[in-house]
Amino acid sequence: MKLPQRSYYYKEKEKSSDNALESHIGDICLEFPGYGYRRVTKQLHREGWIVNHKKVYRIMREKGWTCRPRKKKWITTTNSNHDFKIHPNLVKDLAIRAINQVWVADITYIHILTCFVYLATILDAYSRKAIGYALSRHIDTNLTLNALRMAIDERQPNQGCIHHSDRGVQYASCEYVKELTFYGFQISMSRKGNPYDNAYAESFIKTLKSEEVHLWEYRTMADVQKRIPYFIEDVYNQKRLHSSLGYRPPCEFEAMITLTQNPCQSTLITSL
Repeated sequence: MKLPQRSYYYKEKEKSSDNALESHIGDICLEFPGYGYRRVTKQLHREGWIVNHKKVYRIMREKGWTCRPRKKKWITTTNSNHDFKIHPNLVKDLAIRAINQVWVADITYIHILTCFVYLATILDAYSRKAIGYALSRHIDTNLTLNALRMAIDERQPNQGCIHHSDRGVQYASCEYVKELTFYGFQISMSRKGNPYDNAYAESFIKTLKSEEVHLWEYRTMADVQKRIPYFIEDVYNQKRLHSSLGYRPPCEFEAMITLTQNPCQSTLITSL
């Protein structure tokens, strides 16, 4: 019996590499439960795996690892019914091209066993990095001031940085506006009832809820104080891939921008 020549070169496909890939995808999904197949694929590429998104999607679908949106009860955190000055929107159609050009601020709630805890955050709109945050049982100006002061201590921005928020009383209050004015911020506020005007902050909160808050059953304030800073600093800023940043984490993106703008610094680091 004469066999075709290709039969001599036939080799059964090895399953070990696919098993290793499946196992590693499972590890990524466990560490980042909110990742879809595109981010998982990008993470695999960063780690040296050669695989396309279709295969990753097939594996995740077969294993039941595709993330599903979870609907939660909406709790309002914005009280714009006040007599303080409403500032114009300075970021609408603005091209954001640098770190510390625009900061965005917002407040959200976190449910614990007996009540709500409130989180105020400030992000750099260019790098998406969370640069200031504060937790409290009270949704007041002190909450937002603590987040602002943390961000200022972290960044030391030049005068003229735009601080953008909603029209909530916590951001419009005399005490908060006085702090912004003292440090030379330009004050910007969203239009009434338009969440798209603060899309960067809204996106961060959506990520925080889907990839952290909804996955944990916080019982006490101590639980929140332990988990939220860890997620913000170690996961969101340091590890989580952002599609808008070319699938890089914010800290890596900022480091890349700094080296691009100051190439001599890269040479200095190499020489050391």
